[in-house]
Amino acid sequence: MSELFFDDIFKIVDVDPDGKKYDKVSRIVARSEKLDMYMLLDVNTEIYPMNKKERFLLALSPSLVLNTKDGSVSIQEKFEYIMYGRLYDITADGLTRSPPEVEVYASFGGLQLMLRGDPSHCVNFAVDQTMFLLIRKLES
Repeated sequence: MSELFFDDIFKIVDVDPDGKKYDKVSRIVARSEKLDMYMLLDVNTEIYPMNKKERFLLALSPSLVLNTKDGSVSIQEKFEYIMYGRLYDITADGLTRSPPEVEVYASFGGLQLMLRGDPSHCVNFAVDQTMFLLIRKLES
């Protein structure tokens, strides 16, 4: 249907930095390798355990079907963990910082995502857009 909103490889730098709040959910703190984005993400670790120092590919997509030069391609079988949600806020408070930053917030059935970094990496995002969050772990 369209192209990805965002994708990068992340490395987990911490898990539950403020302590474990829920039995089945952990908040991971990660930093991306290519775009130097900072991320907080709630993950249902009962069905998809994630640990410190693990690397994973994260993609944010408007659809599970992408258009390519070869036609439409389903991407869901390329990932291990998928959530569907809505982007609910973009804050530009950090634009006065050096370097400038924006924060993107999305909710996936109550599991939260906060992505922070250079505004040029967030141009595909808009408040109220729906998206799929897709994760696949990588070898370290």
